[in-house]
Amino acid sequence: MKLDIFSHCAIDTICINDTNHIVPGGAACYCSLMAKTLKFDVILHTKFGPDFSLFDYLSKKKILIENALSEKPTTKFILKILSSDRTLFLENKCDAINYTRLNSDSVLISPIFDEIPNDAFEKIKKDANFVFLDPQGFLRRKDSENKIYLEKTDLDLSGISAIKISPDELECLTNQHEDAGMKELQKKGIENVILTNKQYISLLSNDKIYTIKLPNLELFDTTGVGDIFSATFCCTMIKENDILWALSFAGGAAQAALESKQIGLEKIPSKGAVETNAYYFYNTIKFRQI
Repeated sequence: MKLDIFSHCAIDTICINDTNHIVPGGAACYCSLMAKTLKFDVILHTKFGPDFSLFDYLSKKKILIENALSEKPTTKFILKILSSDRTLFLENKCDAINYTRLNSDSVLISPIFDEIPNDAFEKIKKDANFVFLDPQGFLRRKDSENKIYLEKTDLDLSGISAIKISPDELECLTNQHEDAGMKELQKKGIENVILTNKQYISLLSNDKIYTIKLPNLELFDTTGVGDIFSATFCCTMIKENDILWALSFAGGAAQAALESKQIGLEKIPSKGAVETNAYYFYNTIKFRQI
């Protein structure tokens, strides 16, 4: 099984309890390493600078990376984390990712800050049969102090198979909340709409909303957990074509990552840890018709 991923690698300064941890990250790293854990062949379309230390490691993991090195420094964020809340600051942005033809018929698009031009976005969507989108990087802007905020954005969502969004991102895309916002995205042609709201993860598919609830956990570093969820959902859908198992497996991956209490990429879980959680979620899914 193959998966193309479009996203920037990053260097993150994660601030927790007055301690700073400088680690490689970005959706590119979390998604590609999680997909590799699930035995997928990964083709990573990204950009990073000479200051990025993880290239050899990703190559040893047999993640295919082509034409990624930029003369500009790698995209950098400062992330100040307090429980489930976090504040982001952009320190640097690397070059945009150029469009290149896909190596598979499935793609995960997860920009972190304006690295995928609109023309490339349109071409990528047309190349694939299954397109998973995390739109966060299309919606992010920075203020005069480089603090990240979200802005309402008119994004062409045609050709998207599944989307993962937060409540704030949902409002930016639809001007609506919860069920109404999810239905609005469905009207735009998106088959599967996933809303992550702290412990609750809801999926709108056809005329039903399915919900799982993550257990109460003492949160530590939440960086990358959404990316781990996205990659797991994407890979499971491609392999199994079972929407409820994909939701359960992705929820299981997010829970395992949070339970690890690890910093950065160290939290990427094993397949065994994911499966144990997934069976629990599969048997506890709640649903309602809308």
